Amino acid sequence: MIIFWAFLYNLILFPLLFVFGLVGTLFNQKLKDGFKGRMMSLKTLRSYFKDFDRSYNVYWFHVASHGEFQQVLPVLAGLKEIEPQCTVLVSFFSPAGYQNVKTEQIDCQIYLPFDFIWSIWKALKIICPKKVIFAGYDIWPNLVWISYLRNIHTTIFAAHFKDKTYKIFPVIQNFYRSVYHSFSTIYTISESDHLLLQKIVSVNKSPLIRVLGNPRYDQVKNHADTFTKERTISVLQREKRIVAGSVWPEDEAVISQPIIQLLKENEEISLLWVPHEPTDKNIQVAIQKFEKNGFSVNRHNSKFDLDIRGARVVVVGVVGILSKLYWQCQIAYIGGGFSTGIHNVMEPAIARLPVLFGPKHDNFPEAGELIQAGGGFSVKTSLDVTTKFSALLDDQDYYMNASYAATDVIHRNLGSSTRVVRGIIRD
Repeated sequence: MIIFWAFLYNLILFPLLFVFGLVGTLFNQKLKDGFKGRMMSLKTLRSYFKDFDRSYNVYWFHVASHGEFQQVLPVLAGLKEIEPQCTVLVSFFSPAGYQNVKTEQIDCQIYLPFDFIWSIWKALKIICPKKVIFAGYDIWPNLVWISYLRNIHTTIFAAHFKDKTYKIFPVIQNFYRSVYHSFSTIYTISESDHLLLQKIVSVNKSPLIRVLGNPRYDQVKNHADTFTKERTISVLQREKRIVAGSVWPEDEAVISQPIIQLLKENEEISLLWVPHEPTDKNIQVAIQKFEKNGFSVNRHNSKFDLDIRGARVVVVGVVGILSKLYWQCQIAYIGGGFSTGIHNVMEPAIARLPVLFGPKHDNFPEAGELIQAGGGFSVKTSLDVTTKFSALLDDQDYYMNASYAATDVIHRNLGSSTRVVRGIIRD
């Protein structure tokens, strides 16, 4: 069955995907950057491993983008602590990850090579990794299959499956079975993920499957620890500020009017507005919109000065500081839920903020946990936004329960990165 799907994937499916992506480079700068980067990946690998000391282990981690890398970082730190001489290679699919991730934990950083048989075979031959490790969902069949053929151990951690995942549909299930069956170990986030995975993989000769949780919780906690020592102030003593983070145009169409109306009705409320892409155009559009409604607006462009006082509305024009700015707010709306999928909801949760987000959150188990605990809220319409913001702002007990629930989700999920590192070393 693997042979059948390998032929179909390599003769039809991936070539079509490649052609569509190539055409897309004419219209999308990120696709163009990704294609250019992938064309240089093998050259980068040859240069790095030319005189490489093969006595040390090489671990190849692959992630989709910057957000998924947050799951990997605490695992890399733990791995380097146990094997300080090991080499860590990290590949990214998205330019958002490759261009924005800078850390000493990575020894070699590349775009994932094109998933053609010859390019993956060459990459594995150059690297000779001890293990190939996928974080989350961005799995490329030829990298899995060829690693299997070369007897290279392959692992997924933080594996998550939606209740109605298309991966269990007839025919599609057979394809994914051929892929997951070729893994050596799979570490799921929850027991329900474990059960859904068992429906996909074959019973006989299935990979080793363990439930080890989500290391992203550890990274959020680690990142927040040094910053929060000086900010143990009660969340109720903060300024009554709403933060709208990683806002896409699709989010804006739903949340803008409810937020503007709240600001007009209550002069105590202020707003921190953070576009997903803080280009000059997007920043100016946001500033003009709020000024048109009679609010004072400041543009915040500093990565080091975190003082956002002085105006009813502050529009952030830089990246990399949002996780720290959450600690000056009381309620968060996190964007992406009306377009590609929500962004990081754990950073506002650890900052004790109840979190609102759009309906596209099925691929993000942490959002489901927040909803179940009462610290997160999915909204579908402008009326939902108004209703939920008003309830949280008007009822202090309701607000505090939601605030506590959001933070509690983070704390009760800690420890996964240690379990994943242990699995990578021992399994």
